[in-house]
Amino acid sequence: MLDYSHDWRLVLAAFAIALMAGFTGLSLTRGASRLEVGPRKVVVSMAAVALGGGIWSMHFVAMLGLQLPILYFYDTLTTLISALVAILMTGLALLILHFRRRTAASKTLAGAIIGLGIALMHYIGMSGMELCRPVYTPFGVAAALVASVGLSVLAVRVAYSERGRRNIVLGTVCFGSAVVLVHFTAMAGTGFLPDGVVGTFGPRLNNETLAILVTLAAFVISSAFLLTGITFVPAPEASQAAQATVVPGRDPVATSDSPPRPAAVVPRVEGLRVPHEKEGRTFFLDPAAISAVRAEGHYTVLHRGPDRLFCPWSISEAEDRLAPAGFLRVHRSYLVNPAHVAKFERLKDSAVCTVDGAADVRIPVSRARLADLRQALGL
Repeated sequence: MLDYSHDWRLVLAAFAIALMAGFTGLSLTRGASRLEVGPRKVVVSMAAVALGGGIWSMHFVAMLGLQLPILYFYDTLTTLISALVAILMTGLALLILHFRRRTAASKTLAGAIIGLGIALMHYIGMSGMELCRPVYTPFGVAAALVASVGLSVLAVRVAYSERGRRNIVLGTVCFGSAVVLVHFTAMAGTGFLPDGVVGTFGPRLNNETLAILVTLAAFVISSAFLLTGITFVPAPEASQAAQATVVPGRDPVATSDSPPRPAAVVPRVEGLRVPHEKEGRTFFLDPAAISAVRAEGHYTVLHRGPDRLFCPWSISEAEDRLAPAGFLRVHRSYLVNPAHVAKFERLKDSAVCTVDGAADVRIPVSRARLADLRQALGL
């Protein structure tokens, strides 16, 4: 076996790239589930490229720091396939997270897919080495797979338990650590032998050319990181402007685990009116005046302060029409306007909330909808 070592400077650079890629991908998808299908596909695709490209870039930055006593190359086609695998696997995980109901099982599945993608990318990339053959131990491969899947599941569960800034940062650290630890766990179980056999899949890729490709990829990731990071924390001016447009007389939301927040902005959609019927006549309301919508058979009841108004829309139709106005489906029977939430109370894996003028109505918030409401409330 050949003796080898790593350049610690490139190890740190690889970790930085993994962190930037994780932050970019997780920040891009924040709030993506509330977008229309077309824009959501674009956001998920961009995040998949950021996360998958970050996995690939981290691996080959670390491989540039691999110091062996012999000259070696990479097969170009195999190297590109490894990048494609990382992007496709992370993309599949994001599709599950943003196009299917988000449950504990779906988050675990998505994390496992990302973990398998990290491991597959690593070993496919390693198989592209020429003039130097990697030799793996069963324990090294098993340890890398366990670490990859376990840490990736942890990263997804942390990042998607609540889609707030804190969880995105924690998820970023978990993701970056997963990619780096998996790489070096796998490398710890890998030896190298000189091999004069040259692959036939494609042209050779030496370290100098690889460095150029990785530098370009790192530049794109760093740029995306800066663009997402600059809007991650709202500017003070934006916060003051938001406070200037809140509804007068609103009280902060009370929560069991967070400090009070400023009142939410009442969303308005130009031209949208919600019908309600009384004594054979139909009237129309501005959605901003409605605090909640409750399913009542095939129809719904609108909450406007203490008033209960009959609406001919079904709960599904109300959700479709009122989503652009900021209403959220928090339970199979309830829509809530976050701007009118007066109290929020966490109950283990679920929650309840009340709205203006209807303190006696405790609106349940299901576990699957909890993260979206907390994000809308700024919690």
